[in-house]
Amino acid sequence: MRSCVNLSLPGTKQLILHSANLARGPDGRMWVMDDRTQAQSGAGYALQNRTVITRILPALFGDLQVRRLAAFFSDFRSGLASLATHNIDDPHVVLLTPGPLNETYFEHAYLSSYLGYTLAQGDDLTVRDGKVWLKALEGLQQVDVILRRVDDSYCDPLELRSGSRLGVAGLLEAVRLGNVTLANPLGSSVLENPAILAFLPRIAKHFLAEELKLPSVATWWCGQKRERDFVLNNLDKLVIKHINRSAVFKTVFGASLDARGRAELQDRICAKPHLYVGQQQVGFSTAPTLVEGKIEPRHAIIRSFAVAKEGQYSIMPGGLTQVAPVKDSYAISYQVGGVSKDTWVMTSESQSYTSLWLQPRRDQLIQPIRSTLPSRAADNLFWVGRYAERAEGSARLFRSVLIKLRESREFKDPNDARCLHYLLRALTHITASYPGFTAENSEKDLENPREELLTIARDPNRVGSIAFILQAFAHATFAVRDRWSVDTWRLIDEIPGNWRQTVMERKVSFNTLQDRLDNLIINLLAFSGLTMESMVHESGWILLDIGRRIERALNTIALIRSTLVPQHDPAVESQVFEVVLSTTESVMIFRRRYRAYMQLPTVLELLLMDEKHPRALSYQLYQLQQHIAALPREHHIRHLSEEQRLILKAYTNIRLADSAELARNHKGEAVYKDLDSLLENTADLLWKLSDILSQTYFSHVQSSNMQTLKNREEVI
Repeated sequence: MRSCVNLSLPGTKQLILHSANLARGPDGRMWVMDDRTQAQSGAGYALQNRTVITRILPALFGDLQVRRLAAFFSDFRSGLASLATHNIDDPHVVLLTPGPLNETYFEHAYLSSYLGYTLAQGDDLTVRDGKVWLKALEGLQQVDVILRRVDDSYCDPLELRSGSRLGVAGLLEAVRLGNVTLANPLGSSVLENPAILAFLPRIAKHFLAEELKLPSVATWWCGQKRERDFVLNNLDKLVIKHINRSAVFKTVFGASLDARGRAELQDRICAKPHLYVGQQQVGFSTAPTLVEGKIEPRHAIIRSFAVAKEGQYSIMPGGLTQVAPVKDSYAISYQVGGVSKDTWVMTSESQSYTSLWLQPRRDQLIQPIRSTLPSRAADNLFWVGRYAERAEGSARLFRSVLIKLRESREFKDPNDARCLHYLLRALTHITASYPGFTAENSEKDLENPREELLTIARDPNRVGSIAFILQAFAHATFAVRDRWSVDTWRLIDEIPGNWRQTVMERKVSFNTLQDRLDNLIINLLAFSGLTMESMVHESGWILLDIGRRIERALNTIALIRSTLVPQHDPAVESQVFEVVLSTTESVMIFRRRYRAYMQLPTVLELLLMDEKHPRALSYQLYQLQQHIAALPREHHIRHLSEEQRLILKAYTNIRLADSAELARNHKGEAVYKDLDSLLENTADLLWKLSDILSQTYFSHVQSSNMQTLKNREEVI
């Protein structure tokens, strides 16, 4: 890579991280199959495997004196910290990830959380004045070291691949100026070229006067005539690889080709021979693997890991063993469905506890970093709050619909049926699963709502369905995987998983579905409690709760506009009041406060204007007012921000409203116009607030999902 010429790292080692895929041959010897030197994955998976196995087999693990991994990761942190040229005592290290769509994103999030690094995508970083900065919610923070999981050519669209959106424009210039260090350095992918293996024995003798400690698999580079002829004449016995691992060309096992396939491959090699190598197909060993309840032999390789520290390399005592997904197959990778195993190195020596915590000097005072929340993470936390609240609100109303449906069929009361029809339409509005029960020809669905209800519950492709919302919740939480405690993540994983297994993947009756809704609501409440109790109430939590409060306010508005704004006959009205209070978890407090008297003004007083009631609209607006005031702002600005003005206006309108006036019955009108107008204006202000927050604090444009949610208010 010409842009990387003459770039060097501080210290004696220019390759900080190294991995090699090893296989055991028929003679019992270990062979090096290939190297990983630019953005190698697997160390985090090895750590996670070890964590799981020590929990499952603690006694066996202890009895066999298995070497622990903590010392390696301590060296890992020290080795990266030593690369910093600025802020040497406490360097800011960032793990650069391609994002949640990458197949190894789980490892990126897990490793960054374990090591205490900030997880960032390319858009979270910027280059200014020749330095790399993290775009945190509270301002720019300088980055000293970047542990990259993005391939070389994608790291800087300004000087490398111009179409890349994974990297940081100007990154190479910051590296040249010595203001940031990359591990591994850009250009290190050249060492992954398998053609080098053909020359490695002589390279070792020339520079080190030593033999290789581990032999490489026999390799022939087709850029040399004799070697090319050998490869072409022995295609059926060799493995053919491209010298560029990231190329479209996939590894080809010659024995698997028919005559036509071999001829085509020979033509490609002859056209550009320097791009290909042939390697001996090593019959490497197998490992016992549990497959569908049975033990079967599967071919296995092990990936080793090394990190440079203080002029030498520290080796992980173990590694990541990967096994083939198919019996007798030599194709082993996560991309083709491979699985991994924990790998043990045993010792007779007693092992001391190794802490990952760094020990400061006696006179060194470490200053806390108040916020390392990238704007993209802030965006996802905001939507986690919205999706969690949307799922809970939808589940609560869905449960109320099922209860009323059962009553309607049991008692055959026409008033029950009329109340049910209002609730069904409200469910469409709350979930935004249009047209649903609000369609012009919806009479059939209103009379027999089973199919539409099951679709809203189970169809992940139906926008607004509970399955769709939980899927969006899972994606948003996964994008900020490093932000959750262990207990919180376990619950997050369970919420969509349980719904998928118990509702989406099997037939369910309405009785069973109600039980599943109860369980979903409990889990969502548990998630709310965990985030309240286990997250520091800084910017990340504030934005999550802002998302929750905005969504709860919009849900309350949509519910009231769908059910209480239309004027009903007294017999239907009392049923609608009771269902609305039940859906908003307000029945008990209403009974204690108003005894057996139920009328629209008192219902509105509780659900709209009671600042002490956590389900009331005014409570949400008050909390939003407090949270927005706590968000970081430029200190020189003394006047109210746009978002502060919007929430103050919405809050004031509700506080000044008179419930008796809102419930005034005007003859000849089918709806309470004043109430509807107040709720409509409040919803508009909340959507404007959401837009302003996105523009001010978040890093990417409004998604189509958000626009879909906004359409709900327009239809109502």
